[in-house]
Amino acid sequence: MVHPVARVNVAPKLPPQLGRLHELTYNLRWSWDHETIALFRRLDPDLWEETGHNPEWMLGRMSQGRLNRLVDDTSFVAHYARVCRSYDEYMSAERAWFADKYGASDRQPIIAYFSMEFGLTECLQNYSGGLGALSGDHLKSASDLGIPLVGVGLLYQEGYFQQYLNADGFQLESYPLNDYVNQPVKLQTDSAGRPLKISLPLPGRELYARIWKAQVGRVSLYLLDSNIDDNLLEEDRNLTDRLYGGDRRTRIRQEMLLGIGGARLLRALGIEADVFHMNEGHSAFLLLERIRHIMREHELPFEQARALTAASSVFTVHTPVPAGLERFEFELIDEHFTDMMAELELSRDQFFDLGRENMGHYELFSMSVMALKLSSGTNGVAQLHGEVSRKMWRWVYPDVPVHEVPIRAITNGVHVQTWVSQEMAQLFDRYLDPGWRSEESRTEVWGGVASIPDAELWRTHVRRRERLVAFARDRLREQLQRRGLSQTEIEEADEVLNPDALTIGFGRRFATYKRATLIFRDLGRLRKLLTDADRPVQFIFAGKAHPHDNEGKELIRTIVNVARDPDFRHSIVFLENYDMNVARYMVQGVDVWLNNPRRPKEASGTSGMKVIYNGGLNCSIPDGWWAEAFRGDIGWSIGHGEEYREDEWAHQDYVESQALYNLLEQDIVPLFYRQARDGLPREWIRRVKRSMQALAPRFNTHRMVQQYTEEFYMPRFKVSQAMRRSNFAGTAAFVEWRRHLDCAWREVAVLDVDIRDGDVEIGSSTTIHARVSLGQLCARDVRVQLYYGMLDSAGAIREGNAVDMRLESENGGGAYTYAADHVYLKTGHVGFSVRVLPYHEYLHSSIVPDKIVWA
Repeated sequence: MVHPVARVNVAPKLPPQLGRLHELTYNLRWSWDHETIALFRRLDPDLWEETGHNPEWMLGRMSQGRLNRLVDDTSFVAHYARVCRSYDEYMSAERAWFADKYGASDRQPIIAYFSMEFGLTECLQNYSGGLGALSGDHLKSASDLGIPLVGVGLLYQEGYFQQYLNADGFQLESYPLNDYVNQPVKLQTDSAGRPLKISLPLPGRELYARIWKAQVGRVSLYLLDSNIDDNLLEEDRNLTDRLYGGDRRTRIRQEMLLGIGGARLLRALGIEADVFHMNEGHSAFLLLERIRHIMREHELPFEQARALTAASSVFTVHTPVPAGLERFEFELIDEHFTDMMAELELSRDQFFDLGRENMGHYELFSMSVMALKLSSGTNGVAQLHGEVSRKMWRWVYPDVPVHEVPIRAITNGVHVQTWVSQEMAQLFDRYLDPGWRSEESRTEVWGGVASIPDAELWRTHVRRRERLVAFARDRLREQLQRRGLSQTEIEEADEVLNPDALTIGFGRRFATYKRATLIFRDLGRLRKLLTDADRPVQFIFAGKAHPHDNEGKELIRTIVNVARDPDFRHSIVFLENYDMNVARYMVQGVDVWLNNPRRPKEASGTSGMKVIYNGGLNCSIPDGWWAEAFRGDIGWSIGHGEEYREDEWAHQDYVESQALYNLLEQDIVPLFYRQARDGLPREWIRRVKRSMQALAPRFNTHRMVQQYTEEFYMPRFKVSQAMRRSNFAGTAAFVEWRRHLDCAWREVAVLDVDIRDGDVEIGSSTTIHARVSLGQLCARDVRVQLYYGMLDSAGAIREGNAVDMRLESENGGGAYTYAADHVYLKTGHVGFSVRVLPYHEYLHSSIVPDKIVWA
């Protein structure tokens, strides 16, 4: 291998009349603007496909003659001018949701959003699956809504991996290098043109990384890359090679680079972020870096720096399975954080306490535990996932009823403009309020779906199904050629699938709990469904298994081998190398999206949300988002939300596979093929319309990001700003209050509760009194609450309600009397208790670990 002594980047010479093409390619707004995509495709349709829909690379490969000839193409020039006008209007728009909601103030907050992966477009391979797609959609909606947000992540030289299957259908992986010179990202430089770099300590050396920027509409995404000559060790240069690759030492260093390096990246760019949002726990080390920086920069003690950091930090949990959480051995923490312990003025045990999790016979340092302890706002990503997360983390909050563990739920969504097909978008433009493009969370916008003629809606969806079938045939042919199959088998690829048949899609990560092969449990029943000449059914599968997950790979092999059966080969297709492009074809073309995980292991799932906007329906286990979305007239539920123990999983698979077959045989297939005299499946179309009207306003990232802004970003910004005023006087006062609380809390007690026992009539009322002792605390330091609810068979209050009691009198000696009125609105046995919680205006929640006293 010969290394060059100089590097020169040769760029295409654009005609002056088309000089803004580079500007358009470097802003990823094109990835969700159909008009701009159409313009790029028009440049050279073949190159568009060859470059993997990468307009910057495509420009570099176009001949100068072709570019010059486009100047004389009046139609193209008009199209180009239209796109430029639209781009300028978008980028310069002064009115957006955030400005309308919060006004144009001198001090707008800056939100820093950290994620290990970002799925923005298929040509930028910086994602593996759902988490990345969610992060990308989050940035896009923030841009649309005008929210002052920046993204922070890593730039991977090889990305996740490219999937291909061997002749036996077993997944293999390849890792082609990403050429960022020809990607829509720009290296960040200083005023002298030198690359901007950050560094952070590793054992015995510094790790260096340069900064790249991807522009996502009005939002900037900054990505760190350690593959530079400043790093003398190959292992340091390779640190950003692969997403989720390497051993535990590689993982902790990647997460240090994301969290610690990400915080330093913002400072290097002069960006003073006000609120930090961690999308999953991978970036939680940023909390330590923020505390360290505040201590040094403002000469504050650890507890004040910790309080200020927590006040402005938001943590989104994703993993509902304890085994999937990110934890590190104490030895790795010792290896990498001894100096940080000293800078934070913490002992080894104090540092470990920030993330300590007892695993039974040993302890580990948990990124999620640290994020929970050092954040003021935590949420799950669906209502059911919020419940699962509260159960999972209740041990952090002793004596707190599980439903009150302070983990909220903000259900995920999808960025509509990214995932809706151009044909469906044009249909919406004709019949819906224009607000569907910018205000998709408004319910009334989607009421217009009822006015879309059934025939037009159906024809639009059928065209997308036809495109999906054509795409699948092309991909299958390429796959078979790559596997070295016979010419006969390759030619048969042109006959697989039926563009008029009921098409069911399954596309996701091939983890075992997602049960991709559930539909294959009874091949006899499946054969009858797939070979019915009058009512044919077909399945398209796609998805990757983790490189080390052999069980997941075995699921893929099973599907591929079942598809070789003569009865199935035209009706079952597995598409290799699932990415955003494959996903888009699938969600825009399938009639039914299938999802059958083991409840409650699916945190949210967003693939099924994407079919809502494309005329598809969902058939799913009521898990993740579908648990709150399902209604009998908009889709199908496999089972009723039953949950099984591990030793019952075989029985569960049998029961739920039978339920799935029953749904297909008795409901889904007959409904799809039940046509009116005009040939339209009218009842199916009605169900599609009801699905759009009910679900489209709820399951989009505009609603999701608005919710994050209203519930977390702005409240956390206001509190942290208040804590910073007058040279951090608010912070010092809050920490002193916490210190006083810690010392005095042991004296807090509920002395007695006065309530009338016996029988009462519904509708009657009573007043409950409670005497409490607060010791050295004052009434303003606490909330005294009446806690009540129906009793279960064990005599305990189940999922009780809490109301603040009013202070009636101060009795001296630290004793107070409180009262509350209660009206009996339900029959049955009602239980009451009284509790004392801490209160301070800077607390995000009065539920504080080890700070609750019950009667």
